[in-house]
Amino acid sequence: MNKEKCSSLEEVRNHIDRIDQSLIELLATRQYYVDQAVRFKHSVQDVQSPQRVEQVIAKVRAQATEARIDPDLIEKLYRDMLQHFIQRELKEIRP
Repeated sequence: MNKEKCSSLEEVRNHIDRIDQSLIELLATRQYYVDQAVRFKHSVQDVQSPQRVEQVIAKVRAQATEARIDPDLIEKLYRDMLQHFIQRELKEIRP
């Protein structure tokens, strides 16, 4: 994504609004694939998969560091998001 110097607060806000829209679309796409993944999971352990969670966290922390964004922020966001998706999946596999 191109970054450009802004000349007004309005311009900054417009860029942020476009980024927010892109993030929402990306999260919706991620949710779509999470919803598909639950078809391949048959137990609570399959859904919770702590080793997969830690694998994802390690990967996004490294990507955050490379992108020069606070890896603690990214970890918090991802842990919250992953927990939400785990709860969503658990509703599908529990009677």
